[in-house]
Amino acid sequence: MDNEKLNLPQYDIPDDMQNVVAITTLDRLYNWGRRSSVWPLMFGLACCAIEMIAAQAARYDMARFGMEVMRPTPRQADLMLVSGTVTKKMVPAIVRLYNQMPEPKYVVAMGACASGGGPFKEGYNVVAGIDKFIPVDVYIPGCPPTPQALIAGLIKLQEKIDKESLKKVRWYRKGPDAVEIPVPILGPDLIDPRRSAEIKQIAATLAVKEGAS
Repeated sequence: MDNEKLNLPQYDIPDDMQNVVAITTLDRLYNWGRRSSVWPLMFGLACCAIEMIAAQAARYDMARFGMEVMRPTPRQADLMLVSGTVTKKMVPAIVRLYNQMPEPKYVVAMGACASGGGPFKEGYNVVAGIDKFIPVDVYIPGCPPTPQALIAGLIKLQEKIDKESLKKVRWYRKGPDAVEIPVPILGPDLIDPRRSAEIKQIAATLAVKEGAS
């Protein structure tokens, strides 16, 4: 147990009781447990996934941060590492996987492509950032980011977890369960159901203009 992260700084524990007694809050204890056992989803899209695999290997050893268990199923994961180019064909699968992950869950956009489209941003089949469809907690720049950059991003995620409160996080709020993100529809183009009202309005405006002409 790391007392520096768990103990409240305003309380002094005698030297002979160090690593035996901890004075803390429920939030701090809960967050300490979660930050120390983040389970990433084994999910690679393109070249950034090679660096993600390297970060898991012995040289960089992500197990030092409690992240050694790469899960093969979203039901057992609480972190999605979106590593690589996000194509329109892949977005519906990503959203489905995100919806299947239990709360609390987090998303890290690894690399320029996952963060904003990267060098393929103008491509007809590439999405300019996965945050257009699912919420992102940490962005890691690079093309591709190094394993050290990925580890630095994961440490930022741990720092974000440290600041959360059981009273404020969405998964412990009273009321109806969180609504799942609608899965985008892949047709001639990628359609986000959340923009259906906007799309209908634009279509109606174009129809009026065509009728007037």
